[in-house]
Amino acid sequence: MGRVLILIAAMLALLAPAFARAEPADIDAAARGVVRVVIIGTENGELYPISHGTGFAVTSDIIVTNAHVVRDAMRDEGLDIGIVPSGGGKAMYGQLIAVSPRNDLALVRVTGDLRLPPLTLAGSELQSSGEVVSVGYPMNVDRAQGLGNSDIFSSQPPVKSRGYISGERPSRQFDTILHTAPIARGNSGGPLLDQCGRVLGVNSFGSDSEAGDAEFFFAVSNRELIPFLRANGIAPQVNTAPCRSMADLDAAEQARLSREQAEARQSLAERAERTRERRERALIEAQLGVTQDREDRMALAFVLTLAAFGIALYGFSLRNRAGEDEDAGRILRRKANIACAIAGFLTIVAIIAFVTRPGLDEVDRRVAAAMGEADAAAAAGTPPSAAGRRSLTCTLLPDRSRMTSPQASSVSFEWSGQGCVNGRTQYGQASGTWSRVFVPNEEDAVSVNSFDPDRNIYRVERFLLPRGAMQSAREARAKYRAPRCETENASQRLGQMQSEVLSLLPQQANERLVYECEAAT
Repeated sequence: MGRVLILIAAMLALLAPAFARAEPADIDAAARGVVRVVIIGTENGELYPISHGTGFAVTSDIIVTNAHVVRDAMRDEGLDIGIVPSGGGKAMYGQLIAVSPRNDLALVRVTGDLRLPPLTLAGSELQSSGEVVSVGYPMNVDRAQGLGNSDIFSSQPPVKSRGYISGERPSRQFDTILHTAPIARGNSGGPLLDQCGRVLGVNSFGSDSEAGDAEFFFAVSNRELIPFLRANGIAPQVNTAPCRSMADLDAAEQARLSREQAEARQSLAERAERTRERRERALIEAQLGVTQDREDRMALAFVLTLAAFGIALYGFSLRNRAGEDEDAGRILRRKANIACAIAGFLTIVAIIAFVTRPGLDEVDRRVAAAMGEADAAAAAGTPPSAAGRRSLTCTLLPDRSRMTSPQASSVSFEWSGQGCVNGRTQYGQASGTWSRVFVPNEEDAVSVNSFDPDRNIYRVERFLLPRGAMQSAREARAKYRAPRCETENASQRLGQMQSEVLSLLPQQANERLVYECEAAT
């Protein structure tokens, strides 16, 4: 029995990665765009809720919900639709712009200036199993908290409930997703999310639980939602990338870094071995060359010395014969002088050849010269220095990235050695990293873009923040003005300026985009 239990435990351990928990940060980020949809009546000038459901943003001012959530407002012109945001802010009125009773979908436009972060829809094939999260405003939770009618109009965080996909099946003449993430009255129109916070469908209804039967719930699938949106002129954010946890991505990056370090060590060892072999060859060649040159010079000196000695003897013999005949003597003495001069010249040349023969230190000089030529040839084949100005085209690496929203597959920019991008955007340098923090006013997301000029890796990390955290980031960003490109100490100063904004960000980003760069052609 014990062995069986151990075997079962081992099998569960192997299966555990397939049922990894959803990323809380991604679910929280998606929840920013979830709203309470309230049907409002008026009596004696006072507003009161008739019913409510849930909706979520597909653009900054358009909400998706269920058709049955807004049915009362469709039938009675005296009723209004209210939109209550989850992340703070005033409630706004909504205007119904499209309804599809066939698949229980409706679109509502926010009439005020409320800007909502749109949710991203999952565009890949639905898996037959996996964890999902329902987000919405169940009425039973409101009752349990003792919330009254007036509280319905105040901003409250939505409720998140976990479950698993049980399958896909057509129901009521449209595609639905069967799942076990609990929903109740009030959840209708809320999103069903995958582990990356992307919408899989719109929660619509649940099965009746009788005699203790297990409860199942149904969401209108994206196969219905995406065509509905496009038919009404809305281009939703759709992401087809596989959902990967940041922990998995970090583990893969750590493994890749370890491999790169091992390859670098191996490459360094191979280069050292090649250098040693080149040095040994250069040493042998230098020793042979110097030995040959020494022998040649000494042989030359010896030959010249013999020649000088012979010519000198010939000159002396001519001088001895000069005394026998007066006229002939002058000619012989002249020839003797020439012979002696030639002998002296040859003697000097022989001495020079002997003295200038290569010494043993010439071996070291020749080895150094040979190694220098090899290093120069190797440097000629290396890529340009990371410190220079370069035009780069960077391609997204999906296997190293975590994307929860659509992103560009490539980016191009010009990088200067002082951290200037395209001649106008200065990057800061801190702890050896080049980065620039972007805190937009029109989007509730902070981006940290970084570039490694040595490895040619460009990286974008996006932090999807709630309204309060985003406001704090904007206030921190407003405290400084980024220095102009390549002004004195611009990169160091900006690196320090950005530190406050960076300190406000969560430890883990919601998205990480990794690009590999190469010289633009």
